[in-house]
Amino acid sequence: MFLAAYKVGLRLRECTEMDPSRLVNHQVVSALVESPDFAALRRETVGDPYAAALAVLAQSGALRRMLERSQDAQGRAERAARTHRDAEGAATAVAEALRQAAEEADEDGGVPAPTAGALHRAIEAAEATGSAARRAAQDAAQGAAVPGLRAAAHRAAGEAAEAVREEAVLMRAWGVGSGELERMPYARRARLAERLRAGRLARWAELIGRFRQMADGERARKVESATGELVGVTLGDHLSRLIPSELANLGLPGLRAVFAARYAAGELMLYDSRGEQPTGRGAVIACVDTSHSMYAAGPGGVTREAWSKACALALLDQARHAGRDFVGILFSAEDRIQVFRFPAGRSAGIEQVLDFAETFLGGGTSYQAPLTVARELLEEEFDDATSTRGDIVMITDDECGVTEEWTRGWNDARRVLGFRLFGLAVGAPDAAEAGSVLDALCDNLRSIEDLTDVHAAADLFRLI
Repeated sequence: MFLAAYKVGLRLRECTEMDPSRLVNHQVVSALVESPDFAALRRETVGDPYAAALAVLAQSGALRRMLERSQDAQGRAERAARTHRDAEGAATAVAEALRQAAEEADEDGGVPAPTAGALHRAIEAAEATGSAARRAAQDAAQGAAVPGLRAAAHRAAGEAAEAVREEAVLMRAWGVGSGELERMPYARRARLAERLRAGRLARWAELIGRFRQMADGERARKVESATGELVGVTLGDHLSRLIPSELANLGLPGLRAVFAARYAAGELMLYDSRGEQPTGRGAVIACVDTSHSMYAAGPGGVTREAWSKACALALLDQARHAGRDFVGILFSAEDRIQVFRFPAGRSAGIEQVLDFAETFLGGGTSYQAPLTVARELLEEEFDDATSTRGDIVMITDDECGVTEEWTRGWNDARRVLGFRLFGLAVGAPDAAEAGSVLDALCDNLRSIEDLTDVHAAADLFRLI
């Protein structure tokens, strides 16, 4: 069964090539392989030993039931195999008796009586065992057709295909690529799959996947330095905006070296345009509220926490794609905060991503604590690399106050660092009202009421 799921070139031997004791197994495998669901299953399992093993495990219960149902047929097949072996042994005994008779025969062909008697007895035994083998084979053939076996095999293949598909969807939703899975040892992959199935956000894998797909689509729509209204000609190295004469130089062999030198120096003549301004270059920081109220469910049963974490994971993808650092800050009360850092130059392991997604602190809500940490991170980044225009996304369902002294320090830092603060009031329209604390702090604030709608924050991924 493992090889049937794993091998690229699948070929079942004919029944005539099989030992009689294996005919029932052959029937079981044939019924499974011929199922349309098994063909769909192989699209996920061929060449992947883990997925092939998962397919076998998913079918194990049904396979045991099929084998139990076919015990009578298996008994007949095994009796046929034994009588077949007995017949082969009897035939060998006849051949040995003939050889002995040939060795002992005289010049006239006469054979000593004891030897001739042994030969006759061997022949009679061979005839008897041959007849028994033929009867046993007929009996096995008549009893080989197990009622309901094909239908049970088709159901088993369907269940296995569904199990393998669900795990593949789960892995893709969490951003685990097929290449990473192929390199992952079996035991670690099994543990990861179990953690994904049993984790805090296991129910929301589909939501996480939809969020990431939406963000990917919005990212494809976003064009930094878009070619809007043409306003003149400038110098630079943006090859998509070359004026025709520069393209002509590139096409002339004698001028290609000059073109390359001017390209390296950023002195090519380009169309100048008025379009969108480049997005931020600093870190993307997601401050996610994990107070008790975030566990509340909205329309469709989606919790505020699930929506917020799905949005934060999509922001992590956004930062990776842009080559920017990502920081996830989970917060609740002032003394409850946890920071997860994902540097741009380092691959984020799925275990760290899961730790970030599954951590829930509980308690009340404080804006000052997470925003202070976010500001300090951007100050640290600014001092190290003079990298401005970081983006902070505040995701919360509550409204709380901030002190005047803290607000003055926050505004001073914003003027120096040039960062932006985006606010998402999840299931909390009061927090998004004009004049609220969140409204006063944020450059861009929107209220999220339908938690089944991932597109409610779509424009966020075009702005960051």
